[in-house]
Amino acid sequence: MITFLPAPDHVLAIALSGTIEPADIERVAADLEERLSRHEKVSILADLTAFNDMTLAAAWTDARYGFSKLWELKRFPKEAIIIEEGWLERTARLFAPVIPFVQIRTFPPAEREAALAWAADIEGGPNA
Repeated sequence: MITFLPAPDHVLAIALSGTIEPADIERVAADLEERLSRHEKVSILADLTAFNDMTLAAAWTDARYGFSKLWELKRFPKEAIIIEEGWLERTARLFAPVIPFVQIRTFPPAEREAALAWAADIEGGPNA
């Protein structure tokens, strides 16, 4: 399941829990498209502390949507990931330097507010 979290309009803030299904990915993609229609840049905050799994169909839906945005990476300046230390946290840190144009940073659950503040701080404002 995906829950939308309170955040400035130029930040897509979500919490993932349990097993993610294709409908969850479709809801997030639709919300993101709406935000992109209002803002040139949108940051992401993803709370993965309660995330367990993703169905194969959801992974395929997510990958397809992600590849469709590959040429628009400059529109996603920051991605804050809230996660406990573990393999997902290490994976995020590993891939952070190889994704061009996007700053990726992990935060422990106790620093949720700091993660949101960091994601929301887009140099020059959200429409820059």
